[in-house]
Amino acid sequence: MTCYAVPTTAAIVHFFLRKKVDVLKNNKYQLWLNQLFLGGAIFGVVDHLWNGELFLIGENLVMDLLLGVVISVVLLMVWGLLVFADKNSLRIKEEIKM
Repeated sequence: MTCYAVPTTAAIVHFFLRKKVDVLKNNKYQLWLNQLFLGGAIFGVVDHLWNGELFLIGENLVMDLLLGVVISVVLLMVWGLLVFADKNSLRIKEEIKM
């Protein structure tokens, strides 16, 4: 029931890293990643709040946290696909112009 903690932590850590690391500050792909983590965190909190389980800890904390890791990995994979699609669309647009 604490699976939302992992994407929430990832969103917070990534947010502050973007503020501190110059390479990440103005990178649109890093903004996308942060927004995906934030969306996953908000979804998890709303889901658990809706079900009255926001501050409950389940019987198996390790499995709950593992679910949070899986959610975060899926978000990273979606982000990778978005970046891949965006970079390929830019490449295709450049080839068409030539």
